[in-house]
Amino acid sequence: MGVVVLDHDGSDLTRRCLLSLAATQWPSGSLSVVLVDNGSSAGLAARYGGEFPEVTVVDAGRNRGFAGGGNVGIEALGPTDYVALLNNDATVDPGWLVPLVAALEADPSVGAACPKIVFDGSFVELGLRSPTREGGGGDRRRLGVAVRGVRLDGHDAWRSAQLVEGFWGLQHDSRDGTPYQWTNGEALLRVPVRPDGSLPACQLLLSAADATTVVATSGDGRTEHGVGPEPEWTEVAIGGTPFDVINNVGSVLLDRGYGADRGFLERDCGQYEEAEEVFAWCGAAVVLSRRYLDRTGVFDEGYFLYYEDFDLSWRGRAQGWRYLYVPGPPVRHLHSASAVEGSRLHHHYTERNRLLTLTRNAPAAMALRATAHHVLVTASYARRDVLRPVVRREDPSWEMVQRRAGAFVSYVGALPHALVERRRLRRARRVGDDELLGWMAGGKG
Repeated sequence: MGVVVLDHDGSDLTRRCLLSLAATQWPSGSLSVVLVDNGSSAGLAARYGGEFPEVTVVDAGRNRGFAGGGNVGIEALGPTDYVALLNNDATVDPGWLVPLVAALEADPSVGAACPKIVFDGSFVELGLRSPTREGGGGDRRRLGVAVRGVRLDGHDAWRSAQLVEGFWGLQHDSRDGTPYQWTNGEALLRVPVRPDGSLPACQLLLSAADATTVVATSGDGRTEHGVGPEPEWTEVAIGGTPFDVINNVGSVLLDRGYGADRGFLERDCGQYEEAEEVFAWCGAAVVLSRRYLDRTGVFDEGYFLYYEDFDLSWRGRAQGWRYLYVPGPPVRHLHSASAVEGSRLHHHYTERNRLLTLTRNAPAAMALRATAHHVLVTASYARRDVLRPVVRREDPSWEMVQRRAGAFVSYVGALPHALVERRRLRRARRVGDDELLGWMAGGKG
């Protein structure tokens, strides 16, 4: 049994991960841990060798992304029956491996066993209600208030806050490029509590098109706050009993070929306590059969970040492999620690690699529709964020247009290799498109 962990300047996160792995309940001497130095700025062997002598540090030579670094680690493990992949921003319970390996041993047709992955820490909810107005200038959205920042105990918490529902999606300020999201008048967000479970002081950076009032509710509390066109920090009381939030319980295939975390952002209320077959597995925490890897191959390193696990899952599915979600001790994951969700890096690779995954694996018509849809959506952003502001003599925002256009240009550059791989994968498949697409959300999954 072997575990692969990647590090690219993870520092304290990686140490925390390795400490949790050191407590794993497994027969002495039969668990190998490989830590891949994926282009970190300081040598990992010197940093961790003394504290974790049982960990083998392998130098990837440069940052090869999750795909390339994962392949380096898998190769370094050698001939183990099972390979676990674990993000360095995750921590595990001592008993995490036992049910996963048992599921693989019980059925040789299962290539991967997925644990319950929850977000690191616990959360409380905060509702925001406000009047709405039409965006104007052709923007027909009903806009409430713009949430531009979150602070907890005086520290920036935008990355760890969860914008759950009632938001219109990510936008960027035309002046400085900072991200924000409009509510639709009834929005729900979550903020993490302190490690000891106590509630932090919470501030929101809010603005609105015109002076308005927003009602904030959390726990049993309800407060009203004035909001105007200029962004201002507003103290908001939070309350309620903290709870865990699900990150992933296996992955699903959505319409237009999006890969998504099953159960994402759901409260963990015990609704996923039965083993279930799933379409795909998540590389943040998974145990893979070596037989599965030997027959399907490893990650395609052209992906670098994101969708490499979904591509490998789809490839295996097409060859007849199955994947199981196996409930047990949860893995706690600090979501998007390597690339901030919504950042340029995150957006580039998720958009590009989704199109690549469809080109390689999906029916041709589905891949073509997704490509056309990407172009049309990019044009709609150009109309909303560039053309309309110019007509109104306002500052345009090029951020989303540049991101999507850049991802598409990169996709076109990778297209020749993807088409070659498509022909190879089509020849190797044993399962038809109709059966695979039956897993699309609303089908088998």
